Amino acid sequence: MLPVPFRPAIIQYAWVVPELEAAARHWHATLGVGPFLINRDLKLTRPRYRGHPGGPRFSTAVAQSGDVQIELVEQLDDSPSAYRDLVAPGATGFHHVAFIAGDFAAALSGLTGQGHAIAADGLFGDMQYAYVDTSGAIGCMTEIIEDKPAIRAFFAAVRKAAERWDGDPATLLREMAPAPAS
Repeated sequence: MLPVPFRPAIIQYAWVVPELEAAARHWHATLGVGPFLINRDLKLTRPRYRGHPGGPRFSTAVAQSGDVQIELVEQLDDSPSAYRDLVAPGATGFHHVAFIAGDFAAALSGLTGQGHAIAADGLFGDMQYAYVDTSGAIGCMTEIIEDKPAIRAFFAAVRKAAERWDGDPATLLREMAPAPAS
């Protein structure tokens, strides 16, 4: 019997952008996507880049479009990062696909076992995340998100916002409250 292939369900597509608000407005004007929930200057615990301590300062804007999320990422500093590995400062470019993993270690092993390196990893609250550099194989990174109640609640809020939104550009951008310090 052949082994079951590694086939995670992609739930998110992400772009690195030079400016969140402008990018969100372009997505709305072009494809009607919105509203975008904005998380500014996200705080990570024990971030690592290519195995070394540290990570960039960044903000995100997330919207639902059908069954997938559109995430926009703005890096706020000039530090080396998984974002800058693929998208130059000031440019817009496709960066990653993401999936939620019930067994984070197995999912990470599924990609690193194929020879893909961990570009960045750490904790957001108590949730593990990792950007695995699959760009040589598929042209982008792959983000693994540990399945935790907080991330499920956030993703549900993104979906609910899209379902209830009337399309008014005045309410396109929605600031999220800062997360409590970990």
